[in-house]
Amino acid sequence: MSVESPQCSGRISSNYSLVADSNEIPSVSAMAASDNQNETQSRLYFLNEQLQKMVKELPRKYQQRIPNELLCELAECLLDKTLYSIVKELTDIQHVTEKQMFQKRLEMINKHSGEYAAIASSEAYTSAIGRGRQHNVVIGIQKLLKSDLVEPGKTETRLKLQAEHRKNLREFDKKIVTELDEKRREQQNTLHMAGVPGFDITDDASRIQVQIRLCDFIIRLSQIDKKPDEV
Repeated sequence: MSVESPQCSGRISSNYSLVADSNEIPSVSAMAASDNQNETQSRLYFLNEQLQKMVKELPRKYQQRIPNELLCELAECLLDKTLYSIVKELTDIQHVTEKQMFQKRLEMINKHSGEYAAIASSEAYTSAIGRGRQHNVVIGIQKLLKSDLVEPGKTETRLKLQAEHRKNLREFDKKIVTELDEKRREQQNTLHMAGVPGFDITDDASRIQVQIRLCDFIIRLSQIDKKPDEV
């Protein structure tokens, strides 16, 4: 007897008849195929049940955007476990990309800090020399840097440098956003080409949020949709 999800009316079609001819004895291959179909139907029921539970955990605004029909289609798509590997690979690539971008941003900030400190140190040194107090150069530098935390940009040179640093950082952040948007479109296209329901290339914020939730469902299911010998 086949198992069917209470949320979905569709069944997995069979390539053979479950009712053997009265003059024939079911072959071993036919019985094995019957077991495989029952297992597939059981997995479909399990996937639908888990997806229904996951949707109920979401805020209502997202629940309304993820109908049962979409969940049924996603469950059928997940019968092919290849999708788990695809999503994992996309997730790994995204994590590496984000880590690289964060590192580059940190390097830029450190570079800016070094440039600013160099100018501040030069000004403190010149000021100390001008007053004939060479032994207080280090103290002068420390005081100047400390004062900049409260009142930055004591000189026109440092004001210009700070403005340039802020501009560079804004441009770099825009570049990061652009690159991440491009990665997101690549992910959308990959999942769309793989036939995953709910995925196509879009810049619509609400649809992107739904896609993020669907990806989360897939990742969570990949952790529990396993045979005993796969655990």
